[in-house]
Amino acid sequence: MSRALQPSEELVELDAEAVRSWCARSLDALGREREEIDAINVYPVADGDTGTNLYLTAEAAHQAVEAVFAASAPDTAETVRAMAHGALLGARGNSGTILSQLLRGMAGVLAEGCDGDHLARALAEASAAARRAVAHPVEGTILTVAAAAAAACTAGGPLVDVARNAHDGARTALAATSGQLDVLERAGVVDAGGRGLVTVLGALLETVTGQTPPPAAATPLTPAPHEECPTDDGPAYEVIYLLEADEPAVELLRARLDALGESLVVVGGDGLWNVHVHVDDAGAAVEAGVEAGRPHRIRITHFAADAAGTTAVRGERAQRAVVAVVPGEGLAGLCAEAGATTVRTRPGEQPAGDDLLDAIRRAHAREVVLLPNDTDLRQAAATAAERARAEGIRVALIPTRAAVQGIAALAVHEPDRRFDEDVVAMTAAAGATRYAELAVAEHRSFTSAGVCQAGDVLGLIEGDVAVIGEDLTETARTVLDRMLSAGGELVTLVVADDTMPGLAPDLEAHVRRGYLAVDTITYHAGAGAPPLLIGVE
Repeated sequence: MSRALQPSEELVELDAEAVRSWCARSLDALGREREEIDAINVYPVADGDTGTNLYLTAEAAHQAVEAVFAASAPDTAETVRAMAHGALLGARGNSGTILSQLLRGMAGVLAEGCDGDHLARALAEASAAARRAVAHPVEGTILTVAAAAAAACTAGGPLVDVARNAHDGARTALAATSGQLDVLERAGVVDAGGRGLVTVLGALLETVTGQTPPPAAATPLTPAPHEECPTDDGPAYEVIYLLEADEPAVELLRARLDALGESLVVVGGDGLWNVHVHVDDAGAAVEAGVEAGRPHRIRITHFAADAAGTTAVRGERAQRAVVAVVPGEGLAGLCAEAGATTVRTRPGEQPAGDDLLDAIRRAHAREVVLLPNDTDLRQAAATAAERARAEGIRVALIPTRAAVQGIAALAVHEPDRRFDEDVVAMTAAAGATRYAELAVAEHRSFTSAGVCQAGDVLGLIEGDVAVIGEDLTETARTVLDRMLSAGGELVTLVVADDTMPGLAPDLEAHVRRGYLAVDTITYHAGAGAPPLLIGVE
């Protein structure tokens, strides 16, 4: 990210680092305001997900920008194009799809220059492009806010003035949306998509000036109960997919989808499009895409099922879930008690990506934290997470390498906390946990600690053989001493059912004698787990 500006500093042009900073600030700001934006979402469908969709769209844009920076030193044009392309690929929902088109419209102008004049023209082109992408534009929405932001800017002015005027114009227009749509007026809210756009423009203003902008317009009243904003008469499904097709085929697709449903938005160009529509016949909408070109990343949401989790309290769109891969029935029960959906491993067998994806789906949550708890499962977990994201589930993959790291992450999991904060806390807890495992060698082999014979006890620390012994207890003590030599406050022991009964009490006593400030906790893994797992925090 670009360096932080001092309060007296102002940018004259947006360079690549400034665009990168804008992406990061937009993501952070939408992350902070996501739940509040979800809570006021009543149009076009009162499903409480506009904030989440805008966040996921901004996240895709941010990831695309970070990817080009990781590969090279991009110029401004490359950066703004990456931002727009990432948003197109990751656009979610009605407002997210429109936001991606706004960014695409801006990118076409900003690739030529990033001073105040270009920003003013970019905002005008973004507004026009977004309006063209919507089959039936409605005032009092994100389109109105975008138009007001563009209209407030004077071509040829300094970058700071253009950014500030755009933000001020958007805030003023947002406050007026509650009186432009009956559904917003009845609910006593401003437009959720417009609120998100003000947040994105606020992040741009902060990037340019180094100062925190004024907050978006406050919600005029407490949001109305869900039943005051009925959606029963609307289409049953939201259908979104990426489409590879030429422009003439897309024009025919627009006409066909417009006849099938409503809230139609088709954004993109140059052979790649993001299609969004609300329909009763989801199959027909997908079939239309197949006839136009090659659709992929197809996401279908049933509004009735989606609303079931939000009817009671607006803003609580869905619960969060944790999916954990664990060895042994005991650990599975322990993690289940902590609220996790578990996937069991068995000796000689590992779950595949499909197993992990099924577990994510079984969790029935829109936000899922995935704990693979095994280095060898990293790729399968990444694949499952990506496939789940394509289905509209927000998944955070924490790269836990052992079950004890997963236990540490679960111990600090707080579902009522913001998703990003929860993931950061769980990742930090897992990363602070060193891990070890005791196993019995099945045959003679060469290891990092020397040659072992069949039947030897192996002490693996962080995945590498560190100790070779003949006695389980003595080897475990040696492993513990090596791990605690680097410090620690808590030792976690996870013991399998078929491990000798006195092992855990012996190790607990060993820690008490030698390490007075260290606590010990023991869990029983049940059948099918390694003889002993050790964690040190």
